[in-house]
Amino acid sequence: MSVAELRELERAYAIPTYMRNPVQFVRGEGATLWDAEGNEYLDFLAGISVLNVGHCHPRVVAAIQEQATRLMHVSNLYYTEPVMLLSKALSDSSLRGKVFFANSGAEANEAAIKLARRAKPGGEIVVLRDAFHGRTYGALSATPQEAKQAPFAPLVPGFVPVAKEPDALAAAVGPQTAAILLEPIQGEGGVLPLSDELLIAARELCDQVGAALIFDEVQTGMGRTGTLWAYEQTPVVPDALTTAKALGGGLPIGALITGPRLADVFEPGDHASTFAGGPVICAAALVALEICSDPELLASVVALGERFAAALEELPFVTSVRGRGLLVGAELVPGVSAVELARRALSEERLVINATGPSSLRMEPPLIVTEAEIDDAVARIGRLVS
Repeated sequence: MSVAELRELERAYAIPTYMRNPVQFVRGEGATLWDAEGNEYLDFLAGISVLNVGHCHPRVVAAIQEQATRLMHVSNLYYTEPVMLLSKALSDSSLRGKVFFANSGAEANEAAIKLARRAKPGGEIVVLRDAFHGRTYGALSATPQEAKQAPFAPLVPGFVPVAKEPDALAAAVGPQTAAILLEPIQGEGGVLPLSDELLIAARELCDQVGAALIFDEVQTGMGRTGTLWAYEQTPVVPDALTTAKALGGGLPIGALITGPRLADVFEPGDHASTFAGGPVICAAALVALEICSDPELLASVVALGERFAAALEELPFVTSVRGRGLLVGAELVPGVSAVELARRALSEERLVINATGPSSLRMEPPLIVTEAEIDDAVARIGRLVS
């Protein structure tokens, strides 16, 4: 079908929650996409950090195919091998606690919020300005952005938004606090790394009042920043973290991973999900986790991220570059619209990137991207502004 025909179907039958670009992608491999007309695109968004292993990684595809021929779903009332193996692999690779599976990052954050309240009934959840934790009601309530929250008020009570400063955090945290929930790098906020000073303050405050420190690593996890988890590059260890996006190698899955202190807070019946932890998705995630844990790949992410940032900084219309590894944000000079530049990158240069604000670009290529593809992407961006 043509894009025009798809647009007509969308107009008639799809609830209009997305602003789709006029492109129909039909195939992907590595860091490359093809549209319905056969045009080739360089993908530097990776489905918004979902395809860290690249499009249609052959090992992930093989795992999906093999598992799908044997068993696709039975529910969590019974055992399947992939979900238990993935639980162990995630625990061993992170906080050494236990795992609850969900279907998305927002659902993983919902589980984290419930866990914090189960551990400290009635407690408040402290969140940071510019945060984004999802669009379901609890996750949205933890996302202090007026444009996203206002149309859906009243929201879930008990969330306390604060400025990203140690003093502001200290003023908000007390005996009533159940958790501090934060992203070590705020992706939707514009690729904004939190300072070590702020993270240390959060850890110390949680320890003082018996609150949980929870890292939302939905976007930063699975090798995106050059370590499997972003917290590994910080001076603190959280009590729990959430992950999703890249975990399934392209399939939808989320997870709440605890450390030992919170491992047995939930009891049977406290939380559940019909589809979460299904055998096909867990089989894919086991392979994706193994690929993203490879030390050589992680070292490459660091080196490629440095190359990418240095090249972007040379562009005359870029004022600064933020991020870590292959989670990269570029701030543009006044007068250059990031939204328009991302649109033109797609239509004129066949480069997939996106804007997180009027002057901020976000770029998240697959972790298997090459030096040549990094250089090519920068060249394509450079040609857009004369």
